Amino acid sequence: MLEAGLWGLAGASALVLGALAALIVSVPRRWVALLMAFGSGALVSALAFDLTEEAFAVGGTAPVAIGLAAGALVFFGGNQLLDRRGATRRGRLVSSADAGTGPAIVLGALLDGIPESVVLGSTLLAGAGVGFPFLAAVFISNVPESFSAAVDFQRTGHRPRWIIGLWVVVALVSGVAAALGYGVLGEMGASELVPFIQAFAAGAILVMLADTMIPHALADGGNLTGLATVFGFAVAFLLSKVS
Repeated sequence: MLEAGLWGLAGASALVLGALAALIVSVPRRWVALLMAFGSGALVSALAFDLTEEAFAVGGTAPVAIGLAAGALVFFGGNQLLDRRGATRRGRLVSSADAGTGPAIVLGALLDGIPESVVLGSTLLAGAGVGFPFLAAVFISNVPESFSAAVDFQRTGHRPRWIIGLWVVVALVSGVAAALGYGVLGEMGASELVPFIQAFAAGAILVMLADTMIPHALADGGNLTGLATVFGFAVAFLLSKVS
């Protein structure tokens, strides 16, 4: 359980690193957007080959179909709830430089970070170890999210200590989610639920990519966004085949 929590914390630590980078150095927003596109492509590969394909191989059609649908609907419903409460969704931004995006990005990081971390923890139940390509994709995609949010928080007057503290809390929540994904399922003897959880996370994260990360990257990345996305996909795919 401790190991699973540490792996989840490792993936979420990129959120803290991204925020630190925003506070220390000045990086052009287009570079941040292209890194986000790269991370999106890496996540697409990881979701296809490290989550959905593995879930199908272990559980068959039903857990994958139900999990994908459930994950997609839950994330969609969560975003609709945020809309009704007045939160700005990243997917509707004209530019990531718009004011007020920081809180929405933090909420989005929690919405997609928790299922990601649960998957990282649950993969250890099979005894095969953590999926490093998926971990790498999560790590890469987290950096530009927190970077963009930290810039926005700075612009609205928040102190660096508050910004870093916020992302440390988000990272710790992700670590706890990974530990629970391993501990609770292990105690229940419910390893057969792992394919459903993997497919659930895949569905939720795929909706997040299409609805938030890719449009957010395109707003600042311009015509190089597609190429960066394909590059991320290729790197993650090749890593999954050599690991």
